[in-house]
Amino acid sequence: MISKKTLTAAVAAAGMMLPLAAEAKDWRGWNIHVEDYPVSHGMEAFMADVTEATGGDIKGKVFHSGVLGSQPDAIEQLRLGIIDFGVFSLGPMGQAVPATNVVSLPFIFKSVPQMYELMDGAGGEALGKALEEKGIVALGYYDAGARSFYNSIKPINTPDDVAGMKVRVMNNDLFVGMIEAMGGNATPMAFAEVYQSIKTGVVDGAENNPPSYESTSHFEVAQYYSMSQHLIIPECLCMAKKTFDSLTADQQAAVREAGRKSTELQRELWQKREMASMEIVKSGGVTVNEIADKSAFQAAMAPVYDSFLAANPEMTDLVNLFRNAE
Repeated sequence: MISKKTLTAAVAAAGMMLPLAAEAKDWRGWNIHVEDYPVSHGMEAFMADVTEATGGDIKGKVFHSGVLGSQPDAIEQLRLGIIDFGVFSLGPMGQAVPATNVVSLPFIFKSVPQMYELMDGAGGEALGKALEEKGIVALGYYDAGARSFYNSIKPINTPDDVAGMKVRVMNNDLFVGMIEAMGGNATPMAFAEVYQSIKTGVVDGAENNPPSYESTSHFEVAQYYSMSQHLIIPECLCMAKKTFDSLTADQQAAVREAGRKSTELQRELWQKREMASMEIVKSGGVTVNEIADKSAFQAAMAPVYDSFLAANPEMTDLVNLFRNAE
């Protein structure tokens, strides 16, 4: 006859053998943005949906404003499973996952809707495989806006309009090459210096998405905004593969569905924010011009692509997947 003590020990041992996914777990989410921001609202909705779908077995907290560290540090923590999920720009992600550098190529996307279609399909799947090889699971691709040119001189409709113009860019060889390929003078400088530099003529203009252009008041000194949308770099709602692999199949399905819903919500909120910013700058006297056909700009980028592929020949097929998409 089995004693009560032996039976108790056996039950305890069996409990220790249950998979981790069966236990309640508190997740930690990394976010660089402030709490009241489209990305932040998308992440909060994701965590809430996961908690509800798993009956409270998985709970967690989103840590906003980069309090868990810089993006490079957070990416490494994600790969180690120290951070469970987060939203990361695919620009800086290139240091850890080189394939993601492809979306930093100028004019690789023809429009924001095309970016959605590609990232929700073959493009996102290809980058997802590269991310997973580095210990990261992609759950969705957020909208981080499209960067366009603005300046104090004239509208930009063709690459020739950039010729001779002094344009502030981020400190990245790809972006310097983009301006030089159009005959302009690229000037890397700190973002905080842009307003005064345009005002005093150190540079003629810069480039950024509408909310950044509006919220920094750059539209006060550069009243021509041209919708070139030359850089459309998505952000990834990602989670640690270690965390994801610890889940049951049902929990994994719930997490993926929550990621899909979160992505839809964030994109909707971002579009509303962009529209609000555009209304503000237009009311401030800004001349906004659309560029319906970007083929001339894409053709002008040939030297930039040639240089990138010469340095990364293994990415040729991936670049063509994005570049040749309709």
